[in-house]
Amino acid sequence: MNTKAASVAAATENSKVTRSLRWSLAGMTALVTGGTRGIGYAVVEELAELGAAVHTCSRNQEELNRRLQEWSTKGFNVTGSVCDASCHPQRQQLLEKVSSIFNGKLNILINNVGTNIFKPTIEYTSEEYSTLMATNFESCFHFCQLAHPLLKASGVGSIVFMSSVAGQVHVFSGSVYGATKGAINQLTKNLACEWAKDNIRVNSVAPWFIKTPLVESMLSDKHFLDRVISATPLERPGEANEVSSMVAFLCMHAASHITGQTIVVDGGFTVNGFP
Repeated sequence: MNTKAASVAAATENSKVTRSLRWSLAGMTALVTGGTRGIGYAVVEELAELGAAVHTCSRNQEELNRRLQEWSTKGFNVTGSVCDASCHPQRQQLLEKVSSIFNGKLNILINNVGTNIFKPTIEYTSEEYSTLMATNFESCFHFCQLAHPLLKASGVGSIVFMSSVAGQVHVFSGSVYGATKGAINQLTKNLACEWAKDNIRVNSVAPWFIKTPLVESMLSDKHFLDRVISATPLERPGEANEVSSMVAFLCMHAASHITGQTIVVDGGFTVNGFP
């Protein structure tokens, strides 16, 4: 092979390697909160399968142990801690653990923890309001504060919030839940601008009804399911791995110019609305 041909071959091979790295999470580290069930579980598997070393958390030690064993059997590099994301001291302890495991650096933070209490607005108690705000919004805000030095130290940081279409349009999910998701969407914009100088990108993913334990009882009601389907152009609820694939994409080098966005994964619901 002559010098010119060798040079072309080397350039082609380097180009292939570059493309491969753009669509991989190999060598990256990630924290996924609430990763033992539902969308969080799918996100942990997606990131790990793409090569990331993942740490996750759950309030339930037994459930966490089962998942860790499952992921170990699959060959995934996943560790875990017990943490109640609504508890300030436990959030601090979790990030200390993550910093220790990943040597003070973190590439990816997935703020996935969330819950809901379905009620008319006038029926919420102050305790229920506080629970939703602490779990859905305060925990995300604090995790970002705690993770910032680790994300900055990594040189390439990415935060993805698990939002909801309820943060953009009215749906029957309750006013407090919608308010927490709307706040997350605005926090996404603010942090994307404020932390861009630290090479940290910030985005949100906003699903519609996804088949997870949180809404399983609702989707088992045929009348309710029919309403969801009638409002969704793709005529079905989503699957957890249809959300996790978007989350993973936003963490890749291939998405390196995407920040400050809230991307809906909703089968077309938000451009259709209820008939």
